[in-house]
Amino acid sequence: MTPDEQARLQAHTAEIAKILYRNTPPEALDSLETIEGHLRKQWIEIVGPEGGFFFIKETTGTDKGRPRTVKSCVGELKITEKQAEKLNLKKSTRLAPFFEKCCLRQVAFLSYSKASQEIEVQTGVKIGHTSLHRLVENQEWVEPVAFTPIKETSVDGGKVRVRGPKGDGSHWLDYKAVSLHGSFYAAYFLENEVLIDYVNRQPLNSLVTCLGDGHDGIWNIIGKFNPDGNRREILDWYHLVENLYKVAGSRKRLSKAKELLWQGCIDETMKLFELCSSRQTTNFCKYLTKHRNRIVNYQLLSSQNICSIGSGTVESLVKQIDRRLKISGAQWCRENINQMLKLRCAYLNELI
Repeated sequence: MTPDEQARLQAHTAEIAKILYRNTPPEALDSLETIEGHLRKQWIEIVGPEGGFFFIKETTGTDKGRPRTVKSCVGELKITEKQAEKLNLKKSTRLAPFFEKCCLRQVAFLSYSKASQEIEVQTGVKIGHTSLHRLVENQEWVEPVAFTPIKETSVDGGKVRVRGPKGDGSHWLDYKAVSLHGSFYAAYFLENEVLIDYVNRQPLNSLVTCLGDGHDGIWNIIGKFNPDGNRREILDWYHLVENLYKVAGSRKRLSKAKELLWQGCIDETMKLFELCSSRQTTNFCKYLTKHRNRIVNYQLLSSQNICSIGSGTVESLVKQIDRRLKISGAQWCRENINQMLKLRCAYLNELI
């Protein structure tokens, strides 16, 4: 912008401000907050749509076709069929793409009713909670594909409160989430095979490190990863230590056991508990036997930065998802859960 253009713009802006000021009621001038609110309202109702229409007409070079009204962050815009076609605007949508993105980002965090309120406060544009619900339901999410070979992945599960048939109450059911380390997240409700297919469609390294906790359902899923390559299955170190400290006994023995497990010494660890007959000790020894092939030399892998030893990325993903699914009092219809999981992951993957 040239100095002359800047001067002209300032002159025109000052004239616009004078006109808006003359048409502002006295009560809207009581404080800076009321001035902000009223000025934004005038912008969205008067100035923004005019500016938007000019930009759209100049960009597309046409104003032909049947018009429709589209809500946007700069007010309601009149866009014709020809303009929408040239701007790649979806045929049936009544929301401009950037405003739609703002709505989806709010819904990814808040209930539909709360999101509706926040959107109006933050943008000045009203949209009902039912419109937000339809917006999410009508989204067609494209599952992201990594650009580089995936070397590590981890799987974890969470729970969601599902509404049952009328009079049957609600039930807590599982969903599964996967983290492709350094790339993307995904989560699925009662669709384990879809999760497996999603991972196997990624460009996988010839050797993929797979991390998880001690749950059988996790390892049943991991066992189907990378069918054409190799897997290095690792029991999450922090989960292993958590189970170790469930064993009662002397702190010295537990400290020694932790040191041995850090080096992947399973038999030596179990010998420490040979003379112990408590239920916790027996369960822990069975746990070690069950996951023997997944307990590795954590010290070596960590010190040489060969791979991760914990599934913290996917556990963090589950916590982030639960911030939306477990809003106080929330119950979900089965058909809505996967859409919300995809929305939440899209937000975390920075796709909206």
